[in-house]
Amino acid sequence: MARSANPPALLPVPFQHWPAEARLLLGMVALWSVLGLVVLGSASWWVAAREMGDPTYYLKRQAIWMVASWGLLYLGVKINLRRWLRMAGPALLVGMVLVALTLVIGSTVNGASRWLVIGPIQIQPTELIKPFLVLQGAALFSHWSRIAPDQKLTWLGVFAVTLGLILKQPNLSTAALCGILLWLMALASGLPLWAMFGSAGLGLSVAIGSIAINEYQRIRVTSFLNPWKDAQGDGYQLVQSLLAIGSGGVWGEGFGLSTQKLQYLPIQSTDFIFAVFAEEFGYVGSVLLLLFLLLFGFVGLRVALSCRSNQQRLVAIGCTSLLVGQSILNIAVASGAMPTTGLPLPMISYGGNSLLSSLLTAGLLLRCALEGAGLEPGRPRRREERQREGSAGGSLSIG
Repeated sequence: MARSANPPALLPVPFQHWPAEARLLLGMVALWSVLGLVVLGSASWWVAAREMGDPTYYLKRQAIWMVASWGLLYLGVKINLRRWLRMAGPALLVGMVLVALTLVIGSTVNGASRWLVIGPIQIQPTELIKPFLVLQGAALFSHWSRIAPDQKLTWLGVFAVTLGLILKQPNLSTAALCGILLWLMALASGLPLWAMFGSAGLGLSVAIGSIAINEYQRIRVTSFLNPWKDAQGDGYQLVQSLLAIGSGGVWGEGFGLSTQKLQYLPIQSTDFIFAVFAEEFGYVGSVLLLLFLLLFGFVGLRVALSCRSNQQRLVAIGCTSLLVGQSILNIAVASGAMPTTGLPLPMISYGGNSLLSSLLTAGLLLRCALEGAGLEPGRPRRREERQREGSAGGSLSIG
């Protein structure tokens, strides 16, 4: 007798059974990704045409990375969160070693050693470790009271060494982002306030010390306070960004019609891509983008509140804080509200490493939404539906 074999399910549960938050998040991530390609295509075509002889050079490479990154998002949704948490520790240790290697054999650009070059591929470990930092932070802080002191010190030491290596590259912005991310997760887990204030003071002291030691960081801070004082020198980048944002007016110059991207605004495809967006879509477009991020953060926090375990909750908080927080920091830099840093705008700035990290983070958040709603493989219905069916069945009497 021939046995009928069912093909393996593409998703852990059918999409129609997903909770509303998960479906909304998936739609927002898809919209975010498409918007990123559209904005990048506009921001990069002029430089790509002049430097590469192909106006779509950066756009095509980004599209390839986008496909690979959506594959990672799929794995984030498909694989059980417990398995991701078990992988987090080894992955973070490997990432720490790769960050250390950038200091020895890394490629140096603008005075910073942040990339490992393997053939045609550039690896930026500081971007790739971010989701695993969230996972390991959740694994540690969710069971803080039940973990042995030596394990606490070990993982706190790993976090400190990782941040120290990132700071050594030097990459103060990413080190600060990762430190704030871990701090927020520890705060959400209920650690004592005295420990939180103490760690915040220590982190602030390290940041001030790094600025005092590294001249280029001091220059960035002073030029941020008054970029017009040296508009053709250290303040040039921020001045051009502010001119682009101001030129957008209320409604913007129109898609593809930015003037500052025509080799006036440096790094227009990565760190300062928001300035191009603001010039082309204006104040209205910028506000809509901020409202989009606000909605994404709200839905992410709703997912966190729906989670049934501390680990799930902290992963959801960490993923939401990473995506929204890094976006806000990038926008703040481009608009002159913060000193210039090297943080990309997630899913919009050019760069395959950032895309891989951002979409894996989004996939982990979607997985939290599914598990928080009681959806597991083999249990394709939501918890509320099972409860309603149980209530209906309990009202029937058997004679």
